[in-house]
Amino acid sequence: MSTQEGLPSVVPRPARRGALAQSWQRFVAMFVKEFIQLRRDRPTFAMIVGIPIIQLMLFGYAINTDPKHLPTAVLTGDDSPIARALIGALRATDYFNIKYVARGEADADKLILSNKVQFVIQIPPDFSRQLVRGEKPGLLLIADATDPTATSGAVAAALGAATQALDRELTGPLASLAQNAPPYEIRVHRRYNPAGETRRNIVPGLIGTILTMTMLMYTAMSVTREIERGTMEALLAMPVRPVEIMLGKIAPYVVVGAVQMSTILIVASLLFQVPVVGSLFTLSALTLLFIVANLSVGYTFSTVAVNQLQAMQMTFFFFLPSMLLSGFLFPFYGMPIWAQYTGEALPLTHYLRIVRSVMLKGSNFGDLAVDAGALAAFTLVAMSVAVMRFRQTLD
Repeated sequence: MSTQEGLPSVVPRPARRGALAQSWQRFVAMFVKEFIQLRRDRPTFAMIVGIPIIQLMLFGYAINTDPKHLPTAVLTGDDSPIARALIGALRATDYFNIKYVARGEADADKLILSNKVQFVIQIPPDFSRQLVRGEKPGLLLIADATDPTATSGAVAAALGAATQALDRELTGPLASLAQNAPPYEIRVHRRYNPAGETRRNIVPGLIGTILTMTMLMYTAMSVTREIERGTMEALLAMPVRPVEIMLGKIAPYVVVGAVQMSTILIVASLLFQVPVVGSLFTLSALTLLFIVANLSVGYTFSTVAVNQLQAMQMTFFFFLPSMLLSGFLFPFYGMPIWAQYTGEALPLTHYLRIVRSVMLKGSNFGDLAVDAGALAAFTLVAMSVAVMRFRQTLD
């Protein structure tokens, strides 16, 4: 806009101030409006406060890279005071929590394959006799090395305890045995991952974490997507039961999960040389059960959330504790008891034991019955909650 002489007009200062004041008022109005909406959106507000608290609690209290009190079994054919002193010395390191007494090598193998113990201490029958003769017998420490981080500290502590384990027993005529190097040696047998390769632990675990993340995301938005697109009314008007709707929405993603699992297994074998020692049928069957468990959780979130944003927030709220408390990133037995109990309630914890046991140890379904049963129970509960929540939506 110009004056008659062709010169640009000048906006008076009062008008500028009035425009700035109005702009500021509009900004304040939008600012207040967003906070009002945030206050009404209770799930989002709870996660804004809850996620930082959960992260602080988990990283501050639950995460420990040097686990102690690891479940241990003892297989001994020598019940002499020297053998008992050795076991007591290993227990005194606080790394070994002796929970089982194996009846034989087959029983000890069964305890390892079923993930009941992390270590087996094996003392041969003639251990004390060989030690007195100065033959330097060997004590065998069998370690489940599928998670090298969880076992490295305990192995180092066991080797360090060898020098002082028999100070009280090697007296009198046996005092000469205590003057030199330890009169026995601890032989460590790292099973299933003797080289301590991290990829043998991480790559199988990635199957569980990837399936958890994707399956939750796919189904968490299934019902909310119908609501936002306006197709939920037509779906509710159809003569379809809630169980049929849930199964119909879950079934396609079971196929997607199976394709993802197959892809990861192929890549793990070709690129990372991670073997599948056990049965592919056992692994596939239990993986499908795990997929259905996560789909049921995601479907439950979908019936609770009002929109897709809330569904995604709930997915993250579930996925974060699952990743941190399942034993994927940090040793499971390094966490405090309350964190271990929380982790036992998560399906990823049980699946990680299953996939690592089948791929690296060759465990069968009988060895994994406890973890498989936990997955089945979790799936049943999650599906029941999802159906009940959907019936509320029907009303």
